[in-house]
Amino acid sequence: MSDTTTHLGLPYLMAAQAQKHVTHNEALRLLDGLVQLSVLDRNRTSPPASPSDGDRHLVAAGATGLWAGWDLNVAFRVDGAWLRLVPRPGWRVWVADEGVLLVYDGSTWAGTTPSALQELTRIGLGATADASNPFLAQINAALWTALATGAGGSGSLIQSLNKQASSHDLGFLFQTGFSTRALMGLFGSDNLRLAVSPDGSTFLDALVADPATGILDQPRLPRFKAFTNYDNYVDVDTWTKIGINVTDANDQAAFDAANNRFVAPVDGTYLFGATLMFKINASTAARMTGRLVVNGSTVLRGSQGENSGTHRSEATAIWLQTMAVLAAGDTVELQGHFRAHDGYFAADHTSFWGVKLG
Repeated sequence: MSDTTTHLGLPYLMAAQAQKHVTHNEALRLLDGLVQLSVLDRNRTSPPASPSDGDRHLVAAGATGLWAGWDLNVAFRVDGAWLRLVPRPGWRVWVADEGVLLVYDGSTWAGTTPSALQELTRIGLGATADASNPFLAQINAALWTALATGAGGSGSLIQSLNKQASSHDLGFLFQTGFSTRALMGLFGSDNLRLAVSPDGSTFLDALVADPATGILDQPRLPRFKAFTNYDNYVDVDTWTKIGINVTDANDQAAFDAANNRFVAPVDGTYLFGATLMFKINASTAARMTGRLVVNGSTVLRGSQGENSGTHRSEATAIWLQTMAVLAAGDTVELQGHFRAHDGYFAADHTSFWGVKLG
């Protein structure tokens, strides 16, 4: 029968043993050094100059002096002397100065962080993951960086997201107070979509890209095309707003057909164009002029033009085009003028259009 325990080597009290307290105290001393094992450090090869009773160190390779031959053993300072604790496979030790937990595998002390994690069902980083969010991270910053070629990588980083079928959703949600304010991805189709929301329930598409054509659309871009459906009479030498009252297109309802004018929905740069078609009244030399006017009074620079030659009814036209920087609420209207004789601007062929550029 052995006189020590199998795993920790604690001395047994033997039958008829004298001074049993010595053996018992030795066992307690060993237990005090081994149970809840924690060492101050693991990089020393020789004892510190001024140790304190109870200090423990994991001896580094190449030990010298009093610790010679104690490589990878635990040096335990007790009763003014160093006690050697020889580890066995499975021992665990906390290294205080590094804040790491090590385990002895029979030949070395290894970190307890596994090199691979497989088939996990949940990961909570700074918070508790649940069934709805099996991966949850509550953090202030994150970084993904490519493995460099010098470290055995390709130097590139590609992240793939996959959905089961076209009708399913795949993308990113951007939230404020856990209420979605923007989304980007493939939602309900394979069109790449960027949408925004004022309330988390109503979503407005800002950009949509068709995967079949590569064409990028801005469904909410302010743009319109409108015309007049009646002949607009204009007296001699009188600037007159043309009654552009029917829209072919009117995204964002930016064109006010009831008042024959465009109303800027937001600040920005806009491109406008117009066609003024002459219709005879009393003269074919009416000297027709057109222009675009901001807020009913300011002529939009670069928008005014005149045709002063011989006019041909429902054939002679003026084409206007220019850009304007507008504030939300600014209006733009089309005006016409005859300098020599009165006349009409023809129904259906006199038109006005515009689009926001940026």
